Amino acid sequence: MTNQEILTQYGPRESMEYDVVVVGGGPAGLATAIRLKQLAAGTGAELSVVVLEKGSEPGAHILSGAVLDPQSLTELFPDWKAMGAPLNQPVTDEAMMFLSESTGYRTPNMMLPECSQNHGNYIISLGALTRWLATQAESLGVEIFPGFAAAEVLYNEAGQVTGVATGNMGVEKSGAPGPNFQIGMELLGKYTVFAEGSRGHLGKQVIDKFNLDEGCDPQSYAIGIKELWEAEPSRHEPGLVVHTAGWPMENDTYGGSFLYHMEDNKIALGFITGLNYANPFLSPFEEFQRWKTHPNIRWYLENDQGEVTGKRLAYGARAITAGGLLALPKTVFPGGALVGCDAGFLNVSRIKGSHSAIKSGMLAAEAAFDAVSAGRAHDELTAYPEAFEASWLYAELNKSRNFKAWFKHGLTVGTLMNGLEQFGLNGRMPWTIRRDKPDYAYLKPASECKPIDYPKPDGKLTFDRLSSVFISNAAHEENQPAHLTLKDASVPVTVNLAKFAGPEARYCPAGVYEFVKDDSGADRLQINAANCVHCKTCDIKDPMQNIVWVTPEGGGGPNYTEM
Repeated sequence: MTNQEILTQYGPRESMEYDVVVVGGGPAGLATAIRLKQLAAGTGAELSVVVLEKGSEPGAHILSGAVLDPQSLTELFPDWKAMGAPLNQPVTDEAMMFLSESTGYRTPNMMLPECSQNHGNYIISLGALTRWLATQAESLGVEIFPGFAAAEVLYNEAGQVTGVATGNMGVEKSGAPGPNFQIGMELLGKYTVFAEGSRGHLGKQVIDKFNLDEGCDPQSYAIGIKELWEAEPSRHEPGLVVHTAGWPMENDTYGGSFLYHMEDNKIALGFITGLNYANPFLSPFEEFQRWKTHPNIRWYLENDQGEVTGKRLAYGARAITAGGLLALPKTVFPGGALVGCDAGFLNVSRIKGSHSAIKSGMLAAEAAFDAVSAGRAHDELTAYPEAFEASWLYAELNKSRNFKAWFKHGLTVGTLMNGLEQFGLNGRMPWTIRRDKPDYAYLKPASECKPIDYPKPDGKLTFDRLSSVFISNAAHEENQPAHLTLKDASVPVTVNLAKFAGPEARYCPAGVYEFVKDDSGADRLQINAANCVHCKTCDIKDPMQNIVWVTPEGGGGPNYTEM
């Protein structure tokens, strides 16, 4: 049954009304809700705010490096330290390294541009910070509904956004309601704020419906893959931040890595691959595993005898919205706004988006509060983009507006030009570099590319996908419709496999997509939806844009405890 057929037979849905509905319980969404309640408390006004979170709890789907610039958190909670915010490990040293296959060169710290400096920042678990923010939000009176996925945008007759509907629960693979079926509910608001993170399912729809990206550069993305390790105390340097560029990436592929020394002998390792890569044989997951074998990296995970003694604790992956200011869509539309990575506020030059997510949420909240206080509803919150353009966040993003675009000319040119702009000109460049192609359009036919021979994992330092997915704690209700949908079921074999050698089997970091033989010996695409860690890479990189990621039942997906 289609969703409309289910609604006709089992509806109408129950509805709940709020002043503001927030979709997504990450830093941007929670900052929006918190700031709304702070403003209401300051004026004695009554204001109802609800946050929908598709994860089993706030922070369950949150994954980031992460080094946090506390500027926006300090604006939100000036006394965050006394309140017990989980910012426990300040940055004590940093290194930027350029790797060849066997050696590494460290850039002198005095040569690091401002965007690469981390003094005053903190190495954190963004999941822990998100859970702390959720606690603060609830203490202010925000209602948080974890385990409820917003699946549909609701509009009135005038085409204005009036809220969202949550997904139906208990629908079987056939599409028919099962014995535990429960129809979704409607959350109606005077304004709806979308804070779903990178490549948000509903945010993408809103951008398309209202042409919010008209006149912008095509949005650009990367995939970030992360592991959390417990290291030997002798190899752990609390507060050390390491970033690398170069090997194992080819010169024409954007990417880099991070290695962050947290408290308690824990090290966060991650690898970022720009999704505008051209070679369909490239696998971001295998590139990450190969990177760990570099002498300068594996040293941190070994003992003095060269044996891998570090213990891998967790794994996850997430898309990163990396287009920057020039790809930022219009952030308001009739009835709502986009905040955080749902819009694309990440500063890719700093490899930071949490501080900008919090700030964008605060700016949207201030505009929404003024509008509700004035008796308005469902119009455009024009004060939000106006406030952004007058903020320190706009100035910060403007200084790095060309950062990602330069890398379309290769690693060498990108490094040199960004060095000139960020170090030599301090972000005051008189030129602007534009991009004109979406990431999926860069993929070349397999016949034009060289296959990549990746080494087999050893199970100690390097690993396969399935063992990695296991420690991501990913779980979905097995008997539900696949949330990874195909516009045309024939395309994966007739186009993707035939022309591009089946890239979905490589760009997915969770083993969701496999090409297998059926009983007749013909190829078919098998979708292992239960493995999905909700990174959204397939929705972004599929060369024919044939894969569409939709929300599964609420509560499904990964469960990141320390990421």
